[in-house]
Amino acid sequence: MFPLILIYLVLTIIRPQEYIPALAAVPILPAVLILAFLSWMISHGKTFKAPQFVILPVFLLILMISVVVNGWTGGALDQLKKFGPIVIAFFVFATACNTQRRVTIAMAVFVLCSVILVAHGIGQVRDGVGWTGVPLSEDGRIQYIGIFNDPNDLGLLFASTIPMAVFLSTLRGLLLRVFWLGCAAALFYGTYLTNSRGALLAVLVVAGGYVWYRRGLFTAGTLGVVGLACMKLLSSRMQQLDPDEESAFGRVDAWYEGLHMFLSHPVFGVGAGNFTEYNDLTAHNSFVLVLAETGFVGYVLWLAFVGYSFWMMLTMLRYKPDGIDDPERAKAWQSERRMALVLLLSLCGLFAAAFFLSRSYMVVMYLITAMVVGFYVSARQRFPGLRLFTLADSGWRWFPAAIGSIAGFFVLVAVLLRTSS
Repeated sequence: MFPLILIYLVLTIIRPQEYIPALAAVPILPAVLILAFLSWMISHGKTFKAPQFVILPVFLLILMISVVVNGWTGGALDQLKKFGPIVIAFFVFATACNTQRRVTIAMAVFVLCSVILVAHGIGQVRDGVGWTGVPLSEDGRIQYIGIFNDPNDLGLLFASTIPMAVFLSTLRGLLLRVFWLGCAAALFYGTYLTNSRGALLAVLVVAGGYVWYRRGLFTAGTLGVVGLACMKLLSSRMQQLDPDEESAFGRVDAWYEGLHMFLSHPVFGVGAGNFTEYNDLTAHNSFVLVLAETGFVGYVLWLAFVGYSFWMMLTMLRYKPDGIDDPERAKAWQSERRMALVLLLSLCGLFAAAFFLSRSYMVVMYLITAMVVGFYVSARQRFPGLRLFTLADSGWRWFPAAIGSIAGFFVLVAVLLRTSS
């Protein structure tokens, strides 16, 4: 099961089936996923002791309902075809990441695949076109193929995997340390080549999160200001980071339209995939996109799915297990905390970038959160004192959280529109 889902991960990121003619005629990606799912079905020791295992299938159901109530009955099957494989991949990957070693291997695969995409981008800069046949974008930004055809999507992937590369550099000898640090540097360079403002801000959030954890909020804030100034010097698009700039104003206007879609369809939204039926631009915000397309019901579920992932890693960083005076147990717990910090920083990078992109249904997002869930569930088996999260115990919290975040979006958009006028 684990090797098969890793192959699925490689095919999802590198996507050779989309540019190698011999593979194009074969449905290799769904075939590998089906094999992984069948292996998962017959595997032993599966556990679903995390709320995300309940939330994600229900969210799929809401996606299907959202299009039906908006007048397209056949859209339910369409959503099942689109998002169903993501749900399957999440279940298999989360279940497979049941040891620290497997999570480490999964991180290594994420990083290596991402570095290959960086190499493709460097080739584009040098030759004007990569080995996939995809050229630089019209504004000179690197891009890949398939789900990474947008430079912003590449930046999201790179920002999420930088913490993994740095973590891997601490695990082995000098040569491997240099190799993984080189991968981290390559991923940062790749982020620069995407010239994605959201991705560059995500890298800043990752660095700020780490400094905050180690040195406190004041130091993180100070270095954050310095880092933002440096990024403005590095990136021409960061120099245009202003509400009056055309691209930025278009995003704010899309957020405004998305909020009004929610007001007009508050329960199930305007239907999954229908945002651009009401607005020329997509939402440019994963949270607003879910709110507009699936309404309050879908938004609460999606927010809970994301929120529980962060909550799990924060719980591990704050938890102090019994028997910590034992050197062996203390060492084991320290290892757990280090991995939790890395996964938390990856989540920070992922969702900081997703805040400026409409990537609510992107498979990479769910594969990274699957690693988080799998790691936490397995950590509870090693340290049973860790909190068991259940919807019955804490699910109610996401209703006020959703209401508060929606109100926050209305205030944010109102302020941005006023300052840009």
